[in-house]
Amino acid sequence: MLGIDVLESQRFRLLAGRRVGLITNHTSRNRRGQMTRVVLQNAPQVNLTALYAPEHGIEGQVKAGDHIATRRDRVTGLTVHSLYGVTRKPSPAQLAPIDMMLFDLQDIGSRSYTYISTMVRAMEACGERGIPFVVLDRPNPLGGHGIFGPPLDPQWQSFVGQIPVPYVHGMTAGELAMMTNGRGWVTRRPQLHVVRMRGWNRHMIWDDTGLRWYPTSPNIPKQSSPFYYAATGILGGLMPVDIGIGTPNPFEYAAGLDVDPNEFSLTMNAYRFIGTRFDPYVSQTRVGRNGSRIVSDRRSGVDPVAIDVACTFELHRRVPGGLLSRVSGSGLSLFNKVYGSDRLEKALRRGGSPQQLINSWRSANERFRRDRQRYLLYP
Repeated sequence: MLGIDVLESQRFRLLAGRRVGLITNHTSRNRRGQMTRVVLQNAPQVNLTALYAPEHGIEGQVKAGDHIATRRDRVTGLTVHSLYGVTRKPSPAQLAPIDMMLFDLQDIGSRSYTYISTMVRAMEACGERGIPFVVLDRPNPLGGHGIFGPPLDPQWQSFVGQIPVPYVHGMTAGELAMMTNGRGWVTRRPQLHVVRMRGWNRHMIWDDTGLRWYPTSPNIPKQSSPFYYAATGILGGLMPVDIGIGTPNPFEYAAGLDVDPNEFSLTMNAYRFIGTRFDPYVSQTRVGRNGSRIVSDRRSGVDPVAIDVACTFELHRRVPGGLLSRVSGSGLSLFNKVYGSDRLEKALRRGGSPQQLINSWRSANERFRRDRQRYLLYP
């Protein structure tokens, strides 16, 4: 049972007497597939007064990075205030119609995906206005155990790295909200309530939930996509590469200009990533950018961010001029913000092995594993 299902089973008592706002999109559905905003609007005991949409818009069809406008929702008739346009933090005017905020978005478990950033900015805004904040919790599709990837250096904090968690953190939105409040990652903490799921545990990836996957954005179409996002999303910020955007399998490829796919695949298979193989790939959408298709057992416990970093190193060595030579200043800044520091950039420029960089985040991740313990809500 998702957070919205539990709230409904409690007859929405938490919302009694409140003007309710909802941060939502097309992924916000109960276990029967009904949209959360429709469930709330149809409940006579709920006064739903405003909606708020993150990156990709309320229907989830806007391209990554494109700003969205405030508009009217064709489903409910309510105003949908944009949280990915002029502002990414709800303004006092946007919060005026409500006195309780609900958050119900399906996250994908990687720090650079902006839905959690939207949650944190909204928590801060609600804290400043004295508006209670409620998270209707949802599964982390990568499960609740794996902690992988680099930490976030404070000077590289941004909307693609809003809170100091590892790149793959193994927490639900509700748990991250608890940790955000507990660690003081917002300047004003709201009164927070997490409506916990029932029946989810940390061993479960999305496939184990029995729930239908709704594409969280245009390039996350499948329940396996969150894993592959973690395995090539950082690489995808460089040029000239092909990670499969525009194909039916986005993020499942690592390819670069003038790369020999057989030799590259042999090199990547020699890393012996557990449960993972690299098959030669010749790009059909970006001619000349060849490399590997990544095929991985998502239950194996493999570190997807290590795959990402190793692919980045090996393609950098093979692409004429390297992967950094054609990236603009703003593009390089975004690449570093996504990674969480400029350490990967510096390591690529120095050359050498990616293993040292991969090893460097492990002690920080063990610290994080201990620090997060008090905020975990599920066994």
